[in-house]
Amino acid sequence: MTLPSDTRTDPTSMTAADLSAAIRARDISCREVMVASLDRIDQVNPAVNAVISLRDRDTLLAEADARDAQLARGEVMGWMHGFPHAVKDLANVRGIPTSSGSPFLKDNMPPQDSLFVERIKRDGAIIIGKTNVPEFGLGSHSYNSVHGVTRNAWDQSRSAGGSSGGAAVAVALGMVPVADGSDFGGSLRNPAAWNNIFGFRPSAGRVPSWPSQEVFLSQLSTDGPMARNVTDLSLLLSTMAGRDARAALSLDESPEIFAKPLAKDVRGTRIGWLGDYAGALPMEDGVVETCRQGLSALESIGCRVEEARLPLSRDQIWDTWLAVRHFLVMGTLMPHYQDPEKRAQLKPAAIWEVEGGLKMTAQEAQRGSVQRTTLYQAFLSLFAQFDALVLPSAQCFAFPAEWDWPKEIAGTPMDTYHRWMEVVFPASLSGCPVISVPAGFGGAAGLPMGMQIIAPPRQDLALLRLAHAYEQAIGPVLSRTPPLLRAE
Repeated sequence: MTLPSDTRTDPTSMTAADLSAAIRARDISCREVMVASLDRIDQVNPAVNAVISLRDRDTLLAEADARDAQLARGEVMGWMHGFPHAVKDLANVRGIPTSSGSPFLKDNMPPQDSLFVERIKRDGAIIIGKTNVPEFGLGSHSYNSVHGVTRNAWDQSRSAGGSSGGAAVAVALGMVPVADGSDFGGSLRNPAAWNNIFGFRPSAGRVPSWPSQEVFLSQLSTDGPMARNVTDLSLLLSTMAGRDARAALSLDESPEIFAKPLAKDVRGTRIGWLGDYAGALPMEDGVVETCRQGLSALESIGCRVEEARLPLSRDQIWDTWLAVRHFLVMGTLMPHYQDPEKRAQLKPAAIWEVEGGLKMTAQEAQRGSVQRTTLYQAFLSLFAQFDALVLPSAQCFAFPAEWDWPKEIAGTPMDTYHRWMEVVFPASLSGCPVISVPAGFGGAAGLPMGMQIIAPPRQDLALLRLAHAYEQAIGPVLSRTPPLLRAE
């Protein structure tokens, strides 16, 4: 969907990098960009419900005028100067409710911005509203009782994925140039795959989280960028990343490295194809076949692709995931669970997570962390043989938006609201950087599918360079336009 841009191009079709350059050169005004973005939202958002809590148009135009006045004085805040930006509704923005999709938080007004929101504002973005999520971000289907269902950018009868579903659709349909998301168990990757864009889960500690009541154990979820191309993705990471002393385990490496050109010869890169874990994971027909198109693109740029196998069973990974997830979700939601009035309004998946945590002993929680360490070491053993690992970003194509979740895949029952997402859990548990890249269109309905590329710990820049080279080879997949935009 990324189109060549010049000063006459609709700003909603421009790459974020080109849009930034055009704004700074004053070839296009911040007001013009804001008008185009709000008009696009008016046009397509009623069909998909991706952007929520949209701020008043006149107020936003006044803020865009203020950015233009800064440019007239020679002042540029950063590469996002004048960008319309919508923040995922799990993160805080002063003056806009953070509902997290929960009915008892629909009027929750945070006292301060989340750290990455501060950084996005610092670089000149104008916050226009929020993007929709599942309740408390649980599950990869963005629906809740407060804001409703977010629908897929390519087929409005289907799910957008989640929990960054609203963000993915807003980017795919040009409502915003780039978007932030977060990823606990695939929340940047699954919706990116289903909406034919890029989603990047950075290394643990790369994008610190603040404010936070606990900064040592909560290292499974991370914020990260979404974009229509890898350069824009990397630029947003350069804004979101960087150490903050309040986040004790955040990384020291300068985020400026992600704002530099990504072009690199990747010939000879060793790729390990994990596929469906040697048949252990059920996959909808067409998923693996579509990802093989992506593997062919990697081979076309000189990568060497070989079969690989993670030396852990499906049950080992699942047990590790449940222990760590129950423990961490319980810690977050326990205050709501302990309030009978709020507990009555929690969705069943949230109650199941909390009660799963309550049943755990301290020894079981510790064992979960030990098992996670074993998984990490297993990844390291594979990275001694391969430079990157690849597998699908999802086990099924986008399912009907009216479903809670798919109850079976390839004849295998899915016994929890996230059992159907097992393919993304190992990378989450490892803490390694992982990107979901578009692989192609497939399945019975011809819907988008992506694949995960996982790099060794803290090799975020190397991964982005590999994904940038891959992007050039997969160009025809990216050039396709969602039906909603073809009807313009």
